[in-house]
Amino acid sequence: MRLRDRMGELKVPGASVAVINEGRIEWAKGYGLAETGGAAPATERALFQAASISKPVAALAALRLVEQGLLDLDEDVNAELKSWKVPGNEFTATEKVTLRRLLSHTAGLTVHGFGGYRADAPVPALVQVLDGEKPANSAAVRVDVVPGSIWRYSGGGYTVAQRLMMDVTGRPFPDLLADLVLRPIGMDDSTYEQPLPARLRAKAASGHRSDGGLLPGRYHTYPEMAAAGLWTTPSDLAKFLLEIQKALEGRSSVLSEATARLMTTAEKNGYGLGLSLSGTGAAATFGHGGSNEGFKCQMAAFVESGRGAVVMTNGDRGGFLAAEIMRAIAREYDWPAYKPVEKKVVAVDPKMLTLLTGRYELRPGRVLEVRLDRGALFIIDGEERVELHPQSETRFFETQEGHDIVFVKGPDGRATHLMLDGQLKVPRLIK
Repeated sequence: MRLRDRMGELKVPGASVAVINEGRIEWAKGYGLAETGGAAPATERALFQAASISKPVAALAALRLVEQGLLDLDEDVNAELKSWKVPGNEFTATEKVTLRRLLSHTAGLTVHGFGGYRADAPVPALVQVLDGEKPANSAAVRVDVVPGSIWRYSGGGYTVAQRLMMDVTGRPFPDLLADLVLRPIGMDDSTYEQPLPARLRAKAASGHRSDGGLLPGRYHTYPEMAAAGLWTTPSDLAKFLLEIQKALEGRSSVLSEATARLMTTAEKNGYGLGLSLSGTGAAATFGHGGSNEGFKCQMAAFVESGRGAVVMTNGDRGGFLAAEIMRAIAREYDWPAYKPVEKKVVAVDPKMLTLLTGRYELRPGRVLEVRLDRGALFIIDGEERVELHPQSETRFFETQEGHDIVFVKGPDGRATHLMLDGQLKVPRLIK
């Protein structure tokens, strides 16, 4: 199937791709439209929301402050936070929230992700987000397990890191990130400014819902800039990946080899400082995915071979498209990872599948339904319906974005939660 046809099938108006080969950006190209029904193409320099890919770029900024002596990776962040403090409780009595734990999702903090704010909605101050106070639309960021004891993805943790960086420098976050990362690396088309300033709006792609409809107001605003606020292009993110590859070889003027090693060394569950890690040897990769309202994206690069790619889309079903484009690039360039993998499907008694059905809370305000239909198991996410293919009675995979799902059962045989890609625990809601 041609890319244009697949984009139409998924109702994703635009996509932009950059490919890294032999230590350089070999090509970059945009496909489709910046906005459905419009005339402006999604060029290679169109701005897309990076969503959670904002995190590794912010992590690099924090690590540069560590190199400058303004922050300490293993100090209690409350020692440096001025305008807000992490509330103490029984979980922080002996172990503290540190920058290392914030960047590696091991600080024990709540709030998985953020939904952003429509163009006509009031935008909260950062402290209101951290405390879950109106007009914030997310819960308060709090420690609810002992810091360092588990890995759990937390956009809330990166929002604490944002506040920390602003407090120790006394500077607005977009200006700070421009000076620490964007300008030094040459990410000239990128900004953390939220909301997007008027001078850049004509360059921005618009977000779209899963039915292809335009997101009201074109895109949401994210005051949680470190977690989700970067506007960028695949080429700029490719420059970011290349800088880490150069640093790993001791050739970067922006960050040290030691800092690059910190970013690409797993702390827990295959996650370093700001980066998701996978594979070993020649197949070792680092990268991140992103999912904001109306935007989905993916980036990955190899530790050793100077290869990688970035895919950005402006549709809620763009994650499927990005995964497929990544696999196509992997096949074309003969990557040692990301190529399609053959998996065996087994037959499972529908009675056993019934024990897995129910509602699962991915994050506050976002609930997935696991439903049995004609002997097959599906995850329903809003308007999305994704079939789960069984490898055993509890282990499944899906082919649209390549996720692995494992259900964990309680004493009564019913699922208590599911594990997504071996990393994210998603609890089942009890009726």
